[in-house]
Amino acid sequence: MILAEHDYEPVRGLPERLPEGERILWQGAPEWRVLARSALHLPIVAAYFGILIAARIAAMAIRGETVLGILLDSLWFVLPSLAVLGMGALFAWGVSRTTIYTITTRRVVMRFGIGLSVTANLPFARIEEASVRRSPDGSGDLSLGMAKGERISWLFFWPHVRGWRMKRPEPTLRALGDAEMVARLLSRALAGAADIAAPVAPAMAEQRAASSIRPAAA
Repeated sequence: MILAEHDYEPVRGLPERLPEGERILWQGAPEWRVLARSALHLPIVAAYFGILIAARIAAMAIRGETVLGILLDSLWFVLPSLAVLGMGALFAWGVSRTTIYTITTRRVVMRFGIGLSVTANLPFARIEEASVRRSPDGSGDLSLGMAKGERISWLFFWPHVRGWRMKRPEPTLRALGDAEMVARLLSRALAGAADIAAPVAPAMAEQRAASSIRPAAA
């Protein structure tokens, strides 16, 4: 795996032009709403804040506080809660805007970083396995299990890393809008298929490839 900082892209999402014989199969980015839900867990955070606010309102109502007093007091909880949720949504949007995932005929490239763009090159030879985690709406994450000896920093890659895999972190293409299609494409690329074209429609991919990517455990 090669990490590189850069501020210039001769090819979108790549720090340098592709070598002769290598070509791009697919490029994409996280869906910010999916990222906010799956990586930042904003709905759970919102529910937590809602329970706290409801408990506060109930306690004040039991004490006999006026409606105006309850509303004014609630603002001290509602406004900070909205600020936290807003910052989380803004972060997810920023990650989506500054991230590009690329699959070529030889590697997976992850360009990310809101303040400073960093590119991670993951050659197929160093990818031991891949797993996909799908949501009912078709979105999902595609995690890459690296070969032994390949170590990455969980904090450095976050949120582009599989959750709760701290011992052996796995680089992850997060919040993909069509995880199934990307998984099938990567499966064919890893198998060394040379006749694949990008983008590949899900129906065509299903006919041309028997996916070797396994579902990820929750």
